[in-house]
Amino acid sequence: MPEYRRVYIPGGTYFFTLVTYERRRIFTSREAIQLLHTSISKVLLNHPFTINAYAVLPDHMHFLWTLPENDSNYSVRIAQMKRYFSKEFKILHPKQNNPISRVKRAELPIWQRRFWEHSIQDEKDFNQHLDYIHYNPVKHGLVEFAKDWSASSFMDYVRTDNYDLLWGQGELKFSAKSFGE
Repeated sequence: MPEYRRVYIPGGTYFFTLVTYERRRIFTSREAIQLLHTSISKVLLNHPFTINAYAVLPDHMHFLWTLPENDSNYSVRIAQMKRYFSKEFKILHPKQNNPISRVKRAELPIWQRRFWEHSIQDEKDFNQHLDYIHYNPVKHGLVEFAKDWSASSFMDYVRTDNYDLLWGQGELKFSAKSFGE
């Protein structure tokens, strides 16, 4: 089995991809997306960070986060976010089929065990990942234009004149292989 080592840089900016268990379409309701926002808010209280960008799709999500100057522990933030979300989601949806391997580990069938992480190297890398995040709902055929996907930070960037409202028409190509889908 290949050994994967995560990169931890204090104050670093990271791109993350988190996927639901078996690509279950958990984030199709406002209720689930609001619960995710609430979970992230709880994490921010004890482990602050900046959310630079995000897109939540039915079966996965992408984030760009910047950690505080002397902190590199994004893993604890993701673990707590998953834990808070899972606990509340289980209350709202108690009847879920859970494989024995997950029962043994006290895991719910909500998240894949691992997540994808990429350390942002420079402004070009940041912008490429920012574009990827905002184009993702279009890429997956969920909307025709990025502006039409409400569970993302795209409109925040339009309001600050970083994107034109009609950005992302047509197919965009991405050369980086660091998106984790």
